[in-house]
Amino acid sequence: MGKYFYVVLCCLILGACGNKEKSNQDLEKVEVIQKPVIVEAYGFNLEDFVVLKDTVRAGDSFGELMTRNKVDYQKIFKISTEFKDTFDVRKIVVGKPYAILKSKDTSEIAQFFIYENDKINYTVVDLRDSVAAYTRKKRVKFVERTASGVINSNLSVAIDEQGIDYMVTNNLSEIYAWSIDFFRLQKGDKFKVIYKEKYINDTIYAGAEPIEAAFFEHNGETFYAFSFQTDSLNNISEYYDQNAKNLRRAFLKAPVEFSRISSRYNLNRRIAYYGYKVRPHKGTDYAAPIGTPILATANGTVIESTRKGGNGKYVKIQHNSTYSTQYLHMKNQNVKKGQHVRQGDVIGWIGMTGNTGGPHVCYRFWKNGEQVDPLKEKLPVSEPIADSLKTKYLEFINPIKKKLDSIPYQQVKLEEDQLITIN
Repeated sequence: MGKYFYVVLCCLILGACGNKEKSNQDLEKVEVIQKPVIVEAYGFNLEDFVVLKDTVRAGDSFGELMTRNKVDYQKIFKISTEFKDTFDVRKIVVGKPYAILKSKDTSEIAQFFIYENDKINYTVVDLRDSVAAYTRKKRVKFVERTASGVINSNLSVAIDEQGIDYMVTNNLSEIYAWSIDFFRLQKGDKFKVIYKEKYINDTIYAGAEPIEAAFFEHNGETFYAFSFQTDSLNNISEYYDQNAKNLRRAFLKAPVEFSRISSRYNLNRRIAYYGYKVRPHKGTDYAAPIGTPILATANGTVIESTRKGGNGKYVKIQHNSTYSTQYLHMKNQNVKKGQHVRQGDVIGWIGMTGNTGGPHVCYRFWKNGEQVDPLKEKLPVSEPIADSLKTKYLEFINPIKKKLDSIPYQQVKLEEDQLITIN
């Protein structure tokens, strides 16, 4: 009996082992079924269509693009006439991307035309039985970034070589345009910024947003700047310092961005062009390449835009009953007499017209009818923050200032004369 039981037990064990091996073999044969990757764009599953992508070329028109893709004339006419507010077919621009979606069943006829107005906004033209047009936005994500640096040479070059968006440099110069002369940065000046980078569909970089907070140490003096919305209805924001003082002034420090002063206001200057005779220079010369934009340093009305003798082509602006400014030696003017301009508007371009030894703009500044040195003038400030908003502002900037102050200067040497860091 015992012998019989042993034989049966062995058979059961062997059978179990055999079943286990079979089970393992079955497991090995099981395939992992992966879900198909859905290619989506513009709100469509592109797997459902034949997709043609291109850019608008010279000579292309909406009508020609549609005719090429078998869209009948009645639909083209309807889109052109009934949907002007959404999609003006006359304003498609050479170089702009577009896509045409066709049904896989009837791949000759376009069903949708998608025109990219810019990196984020696009227009969809529905070419099916019920013709329609509508605008949409791509998904946008914002990522906070910080940057800091010690300037031993050129702010623009240093930031660029670190891979920071050039818009950050431009934004810094705009924020501090009334406080810091960027042509006269000192070795050892420092800066810190907090800003956001914009990404389309999570991965496509679309530029830097305006700086949210900044710190600059120039020649031992510190300057804070915080962006604060003062008018939510009109989406107006200004930059204020840590004490709620407006950084903006009635006048910019200079009419040209990232240039250098080649000659200052000097009543005793001797000029080689005139045989080294004393010829008072009642302007400040900013040297820059030909074609560099010249900016209006304050709001005002153009009272002269002409060409005259040694001044060459120039523009003169009356700002109020006290101040006026003049910009000489332009390549060309961009404004006309009687035109109203705002601070920062491009009024012309650097040139060499008139008596000049090199490309520059001679910036002249009048106060009560007399020419004065703008670099020595105590320029008027803009409107301060409203008393009703001051407490709210100080509470708003408190955590931001702490974050800004905590950003380290982790210097990375680029060249002998450039130090910069970014986080």
